[in-house]
Amino acid sequence: MTTELTISGMSCGHCVKAVEGALKGVPGVQGVQVDLSAGKATVQGEAEQSALIAAVTEEGYGATVAAGQ
Repeated sequence: MTTELTISGMSCGHCVKAVEGALKGVPGVQGVQVDLSAGKATVQGEAEQSALIAAVTEEGYGATVAAGQ
């Protein structure tokens, strides 16, 4: 299963690493790819969307499920 999130508040490589780390810590996540310029994160695995959003929010960034998910 692949989930695409729209991430707000990222401005640098450190932000990408923080979001990536937060998402990788969610149970069920098998892979994460964060695109700074697009403001998106693609998550592979069987994680709950609410858990993914909560993990990103706890790091201080905004997250919503991308349209069509």
